[in-house]
Parts: sequence; C-alpha cells; structure tokens
Amino acid sequence: MKNACFSAVMIASLAACGSSDKSDADYKAEVVASMHDSIGADLADLVQAARDLQMAAPAPTRGARRPTQRRSITAMQDAWKRTRVAYEHVEGATAPIFGDLDISMDARYDDFLAMLAPDGDQNLFDATGATGMHAIERILYAPTIRPVVIAYELTLTGDKAASYPTTDAEAMAFKTQLVQKLIDDASSLHDQWQPAAIDIDAAYQGLVGLMNEQKEKVNLAATGQEESRYANITLFDLRNNLDGTQKIYEVFRAWIQSKSGGADPDAMIESRFTALTSLYTSTPGDALPVAPADWSSDQPTPANLATPFGALWQTVHEAVDPSTDGSVVFEMNKIAALLGFPEFVEQP
Repeated sequence: MKNACFSAVMIASLAACGSSDKSDADYKAEVVASMHDSIGADLADLVQAARDLQMAAPAPTRGARRPTQRRSITAMQDAWKRTRVAYEHVEGATAPIFGDLDISMDARYDDFLAMLAPDGDQNLFDATGATGMHAIERILYAPTIRPVVIAYELTLTGDKAASYPTTDAEAMAFKTQLVQKLIDDASSLHDQWQPAAIDIDAAYQGLVGLMNEQKEKVNLAATGQEESRYANITLFDLRNNLDGTQKIYEVFRAWIQSKSGGADPDAMIESRFTALTSLYTSTPGDALPVAPADWSSDQPTPANLATPFGALWQTVHEAVDPSTDGSVVFEMNKIAALLGFPEFVEQP
C-alpha cells in the first residue's frame, strides 16, 4: 500500500514538473494559436454582420428610393450593432498590427475630416473619404442624432450634415460602395489574421491601450464626441471592449501564472475586470447616463461625482488609470514586463 501511495505521489510530482517545463517559446506558440482561433471567430462574425447589413439595405431597383422603411432600417441597425460587437472584441489585438484597416473600418468622422481638410467628405455614400462602421452609423441614425453631437460636428472643417440617401444613385452607392467597402475590409482582416502575422507583443500592448481608452470614451461621452455617438451606445461599446479584452487576456494566463511574481497582478486584474463588468451590467441601456450640464472631466465637483454619470466616470477612471497602483492598466504593465513585452505608455 505504501509503495502504491509513493508511486502515486511520484507520478503526480513528475506531472507537475512536466507541466512547468514549458519554455517561453512554448507558451508563445500556445498564445498565438489560441488568439488566432478566438479572434478568427469574431472576425468571421464581423464579415457576416457586414454582409447582413448590405442584404438588409433596400435597392432602388426594387422601388425603394432610400432606406426609410422602418423594417429595413431596423434590420440594418441590428446588423450594424453586430459589427460593433465583433470589432470591439478584437480591436485591441488587431489594430496595432493592421493599422490601415483599423482606420478604414473604425476611424471616427472627425478623424477622417482631419485627413480630408479642408473639403471634408461631400459624398457620404461612396467608398472614398469617410468610410467604415461610423460612416455607416452616421447615415443609419441620421434622424435621431443628439443635438450635442450635431453642434460639435458643425465646428468641424468640411462637415456635411448626416442624412439618409435621397436619390437612387445615393441609395445604390450606400449599398454597393460604402457597405461593400466594410465587407471588403473585414474580409481582408479575417483572411490576413494568420498565425504568422500575429505579433503578440503588439497585441498585448494593444489590449492594455484599449483598457486605458475606457476612460477616454467616458470623457468624450460628456461632450458628444465619443465613438458610436450617432447611435448613442457608448456603454455598449465599453461592455464589448471589456468582454473582448477579458477573452484575449485569458489566453495569456497560463504563461503569466508560470512566472514568479505573476499571480498577484493577475489576481488584481481579474478583480478589476469583475468590478467593471458588474458596473457595466448594472447600468441599464446601451448609453451612458447623461452627464450634468456643468460637467468637467478635468475638475468634476463632488456634486457631479454623486450623479450616476459621475459615479460611473470615477469608477472607470480608478479602474484603468495607468498611474494608479492596482488598476488594470498598471497591473497589465507589470505583466508586460514579466513576459518581456513593451509596456503601454499613455500619450499626452
């Protein structure tokens, strides 16, 4: 009996030793394979959602001069939101590697206008100028864009008011050019997302940067300048960014836990993820709470911080601030150093 017990202990000990014998190269290969599969699935969803959006867009040849039928609009908006879910899941890892596609698919209207100055984009429906998910969003939600967003964009050089297509040519261009470009770009990203192209150093740093952007997105929401501002779904974007970051961070955890000093920052990050998830799921709807009229992200007053928006703003800032010991970004930078990755540095 003693020999049997001894043998069992030895087998367990050898198994434990074997599991820790992996090299960094072994862990890297596992991360690349897992990241390829996980993100590849989201990219397939992105392509399909973009195709569904195009399919839902009415064609002038079927007697529809513009996408104003309620059923078509709802179907297009639903498909558009699915493109957001898929892309917000992957952008932290993919954007640093495929920067041109990130700009083409996810740049904001004001970013495009800065590149197109001084004329801007005077044809909202073709495949040049402002493109991607937010250019499409600006059309799909044109009648319900908030006044604060309209007021902000009127200050931009080259601004052209958002609208549905008003002619057969515009409707056809929207369907076959602007939406088609999103399909083409999403398909290109999906096809290029191969193990040989995956730079896990850049991908990990991108995840850290995406978590840091959580506070920027909340800041901009108070001024109508945030990312998905036409649909008014900043909270929806934040939830999906967090979901995607958690999913990709998970593939690094076995490697992290193999490192001396990795357990504590890993536990802190998991705790912060849980707290942010609870915050986002307990806040109803897809939009952030309305900011107080006198809100200032530089110097919020105690009264403003006591509002639903202020409380959420403060929690997000504390959870991701790169200079705060214990924040997601601070702890993820500790892990970057352990794994030999460059640390994220916030740009002024």
